[in-house]
Amino acid sequence: MSAPADNTHNTDTTDDPLATHHTPANLSDRIAFRLTKMLRFCADTFFAKRYGHRAVILETVAGVPGMVAGMLRHMRSLRRMEDDHGWIRTLLDEAENERMHLMTFIEIAKPNWFERFLILTAQGLFFSGFLLLYIMSAKTAHRLVGYFEEEAVYSYSCYLQEVDNGAIDNIPAPKVAIDYWSLAADARLREVIIAVRADEANHRDVNHDFANQLAS
Repeated sequence: MSAPADNTHNTDTTDDPLATHHTPANLSDRIAFRLTKMLRFCADTFFAKRYGHRAVILETVAGVPGMVAGMLRHMRSLRRMEDDHGWIRTLLDEAENERMHLMTFIEIAKPNWFERFLILTAQGLFFSGFLLLYIMSAKTAHRLVGYFEEEAVYSYSCYLQEVDNGAIDNIPAPKVAIDYWSLAADARLREVIIAVRADEANHRDVNHDFANQLAS
């Protein structure tokens, strides 16, 4: 499948050059969008401005869709004996990238035992739910991830703002982040957030494009 022209990504009204939004175009999109907003409300209520801890919990969930979708498309390619046109590699790379986000923020936030329990619970529930959703409607699943990533870009922009205004210490970047993103040896949290936010913006665009291709 080749990517069609996408005229549905509209630049948001914020000053963030990475902020874009896919306007829901049908029932499937609206379901994905409303579910995303519901989960966003839960995250805001639970974590407030504890962005490092929010990142730890959410990144363990964010690493699930690429792995699930890649696995299912891998099996489909084997079953049908046909090329997947690069989707599997893109999805597995996304899963690995999100895993590295988690490895980074574990070093920054130092999750406690309760947050580690939440990670286990959230990952188990989301894995099962997303697997079922992808089997039922891959298009809706990719649209959901696209909306998740829109929220991720917004959250990391807020995180960056808190660092810039001094509300959160601009601590040295963990070595795992310096090595993964090839940051300067003296890089700090600000550079890590910028790198992660750029990753999330890319995942957003890729998943919205996949959903568009499945809808065409």
